[in-house]
Amino acid sequence: MIKNAIAVMTSGGDSPGMNAAARAVVRTALSEGVSVYGIYNGYQGMIEDDIQELTSRSVSDLIQRGGTFLGTARSMEFKTPEGRQKGFQNLQKHKIEGLVIIGGDGSLTGGSLLSRETGIPIVGLPGTIDNDVWGTDYTIGCDTAANTIVDAINKLRDTASAHRRIMVVEVMGHHSGWLAITSAIAGGAEYALVPEVKYDIPSICEDIQKSYEKGKRYSLIVVAEGAGSGIEIGKQIEEITQIDTRVSVLGHIQRGGSPTVEDRMKASMLGEKAALALISGATNIVFGFNEGKVVSINLFDAVNNTKTLDPELVRLARVLA
Repeated sequence: MIKNAIAVMTSGGDSPGMNAAARAVVRTALSEGVSVYGIYNGYQGMIEDDIQELTSRSVSDLIQRGGTFLGTARSMEFKTPEGRQKGFQNLQKHKIEGLVIIGGDGSLTGGSLLSRETGIPIVGLPGTIDNDVWGTDYTIGCDTAANTIVDAINKLRDTASAHRRIMVVEVMGHHSGWLAITSAIAGGAEYALVPEVKYDIPSICEDIQKSYEKGKRYSLIVVAEGAGSGIEIGKQIEEITQIDTRVSVLGHIQRGGSPTVEDRMKASMLGEKAALALISGATNIVFGFNEGKVVSINLFDAVNNTKTLDPELVRLARVLA
């Protein structure tokens, strides 16, 4: 059981709701009489000893903000055993006995290595807009990102209809198509191109042409970046269909913005669970959601397994196209 201090950090790509999760970790630990330190700028900050004690006031006026007040950075040095040992020594200097890591697969993998090599207790929270962490239905930030994409689709539909255009919207998702397929369904797009499912551009073009011949005024296609370049796909579609086609690459706008109620609530719930579990002596687990309930997942299982796209989403997207 931890009696002295824990630390919290965010790592990898930022996602809306990270602040809410960190806030919950801090205030829960303080309510249990345990000090909390913030590690700034991810694993690089751990190596550089950018570590500061946090108070309840440190996390006030944060729950509504996107990004992460702790900052985040990539660290090549932490990928080496020597770098991880250096970071661990800095944790020891502050008498930190356990660590909450908020991040995606890469960040949680770094935590699992640190725990294996040093024995420090680690509890992870899945923070990534891609919703691609194994063992959980939800990751912090995915709901806000999906809503941001749907808002963009709604706006693009207006101009697509006015000009009888095809609109191709490229969204994030190198290995996971969750954002693309979820936003396509919720945004009423005709097609979602994702890394997990093969697609045929000529066949799609043939369907679009037939729809336009029947009087359709526009088509919306959502492309996950891992399924191909939206710009190249747009060029190919225009060449085949001879229909005016425009491409919007949403990019990092998907990461920002005030988190939704769902991201604030779920991140807060996960943050509380993480702090309480770590203080009670738990280690090497990740907290997530399964069918609306908070569940714990083995950290090593989470980082060594690949989450697959729900086939029901694929089926629904095809039915509603």
